[in-house]
Amino acid sequence: MNLLIVLLDDVGFADFGCYGSEIATPTIDAIASRGQRFTNFHTTAMCSTTRAALLTGRNHHSVGVGCLANFDSGHPGYRGKIARSAGTLAEMIRPSGYRNYMIGKWHVTPLTESGPTGPFNGWPLGRGFDRFYGFLDAETDQYSPEVIRDNSHVTAPGTYESGYHLTEDLIDQSISMLADHRAGAPEAPWLMWVAPGACHAPHQAPTEMIDHYAEVYAKGWDQMRSDRLARQIDLGIVPAGTRLPDRNHMVQPWSEHTDDERRLFARLGGAYAAMLHHFDQHLARLVAFVESTGQMDDTAIVVMSDNGASQEGGPNGFVNAMGPFNLMAEDIDMKIARIDDIGGPDTHSNFPWGFAMASNTPLKRYKQNTHGGGIRDPLVIAWPGDEAGLRHEFCHAADLTPTILDRLGINAPDSVDGVDQQPIEGTSFAVAGGDHPPQYFEMFGHRGIWNDGWKAVAYHPPGTPFEDDRWELYHLAEDFSEVDDLSETEPERLAGMIALWWEQAEAHQVLPLDDRFADRFAENAERHRAGRTRYEFWAGMGHLPSDVAPDLRSRSYTITADVVIPDERATGVLVAHGDLTSGYSLFIEDGHLVHDLNIGGSHQLLRSDRPVPAGRHQLGFHMQRSGDGLIKHGVGTLLIDGEPAGSFETENIFWILISWSGLDIGLDRGTPVSHYASPNEFTGTLERVVVELDDDQYLDADAVLDHEVSAD
Repeated sequence: MNLLIVLLDDVGFADFGCYGSEIATPTIDAIASRGQRFTNFHTTAMCSTTRAALLTGRNHHSVGVGCLANFDSGHPGYRGKIARSAGTLAEMIRPSGYRNYMIGKWHVTPLTESGPTGPFNGWPLGRGFDRFYGFLDAETDQYSPEVIRDNSHVTAPGTYESGYHLTEDLIDQSISMLADHRAGAPEAPWLMWVAPGACHAPHQAPTEMIDHYAEVYAKGWDQMRSDRLARQIDLGIVPAGTRLPDRNHMVQPWSEHTDDERRLFARLGGAYAAMLHHFDQHLARLVAFVESTGQMDDTAIVVMSDNGASQEGGPNGFVNAMGPFNLMAEDIDMKIARIDDIGGPDTHSNFPWGFAMASNTPLKRYKQNTHGGGIRDPLVIAWPGDEAGLRHEFCHAADLTPTILDRLGINAPDSVDGVDQQPIEGTSFAVAGGDHPPQYFEMFGHRGIWNDGWKAVAYHPPGTPFEDDRWELYHLAEDFSEVDDLSETEPERLAGMIALWWEQAEAHQVLPLDDRFADRFAENAERHRAGRTRYEFWAGMGHLPSDVAPDLRSRSYTITADVVIPDERATGVLVAHGDLTSGYSLFIEDGHLVHDLNIGGSHQLLRSDRPVPAGRHQLGFHMQRSGDGLIKHGVGTLLIDGEPAGSFETENIFWILISWSGLDIGLDRGTPVSHYASPNEFTGTLERVVVELDDDQYLDADAVLDHEVSAD
């Protein structure tokens, strides 16, 4: 039996057409029509964590991925990397002759291990997959992606101008791998794991599709929730009588927004919907290939999402979130002025809370939370020979691997590559109607536990004592949408559920609880840097991802390039980090040295006051940070052979994120950081680039988060 597993990103419970949506997903709907739709499937509230549970058949804390792969807290449950004692599905089925192919988002190995030297033991080829084409981080730009083939960073085979989009590329690669498999090992079964960037931010899709869905979303989130719930009841996805919860905190009624705001929000929501529809169109090509090669009757297909729709767009959404990441406000007027850019290559768009709430209909809250909106997701399984229909029993992400092993008749191994294995913790749902043991949930201090149709859940305000959290109690068997809180009428049951949560937390490496977000990123970056203040990049170096590139955020630094300029002058990039949405570039143009500090699309250009003469030179840029706390004043100076060649002052320097795109020397390989056409290769001789960091970095994570919320 072949396995095609499709894992979408940040897609809400109600976003597939077959789960009640207005979004056209005919490919997914067709799979559902010959398979089973699960209405009580639960995930872990975040991307890395759900992937860890799905891949291993164990709880995410148990395998060391208690939170994002972007940081390692040092505690056993929070290493950001799947433990070797927790084999992946690919590792478990490989001895039975399977060839395993991984496409798209991985995000279960530390990003500090994503560079050209690895280590590669946490990358897909180190965890049982035979081929990999995709990206390691939480997200990537769809027009200028950070692409890896097997264990090497490569350049995407196209540009926005040539019509490139990552979704189409991923499906092309999926088909190519299966075609190669058909040629080389036609009798061997295969696993194809497809995890697109859709629908994680940035929401980027063809303009004509965004145009269409902006009109669909113009009805607003209140009407959309009502319409979706009505369809869900008609489809049998939720029981008759299911009620909508009140709007999520800080979501205003659609009618209270101005006409311009509604137009903006509809287009931001439309970009999200277009991205999902666009993926469905290309998934159709992969399904058609499987069918045309006569493999459909021997291929099981799974389609699901990793968590609920995201709250990361804030109350008003973003056109380019890279500015706010660096304390540059993007107010409503600025957003509206760029409304036609939404979904394009110079945007990092995300939709507002109201439409994320509608995506999760009829559930409360969002991704990151342990209420239904964060952890209940669509799951479609079409296994040849199974009767189509709906299944309503509780199941969890950790249950998928044991279910597949059960269906294939493969036992989980006691040892993988000589490492003794942890017990499988998930429960097979190969046979409908079985019992399920208690299942805990935890993310950033938000907690929850399900047991025998009941759920206790606590929303945790970050930075507050855990003992102050208020626990709620719901009888999900009779209250699908968590509307009737029974905590006051059933205090003994609630107390028992809370005690059970602590037992489960102790058993699965959940403790100690940690509700920090941005400061964990900062700590991890500092730990990885380990006091390193000098980086040398020699000619011939390949691409360097952001997490292993020099950390220039909120500090003083110097960039120096050793070059030889020919008599006929030279042009091109010396070093560039980022893409069109944010980054920096040092380059030569019209004989002059130029630096572009591009924060959120704001180009702060500095041009040398004299041309660079022919011959051997050291060309550079120095940023001197000054000010305390959130005062982020900087003085940038161009240098030719150590002598100043122009300077500028700015109140905008990098603060929390340079870019999701990485660093190159001698060219700018993605969408261009500055006002030139990529790749803008340097036409002189570039010998090396040196980056030196001063020890004056100041990162106040709490202040950054407060500013982001208040500025929007």
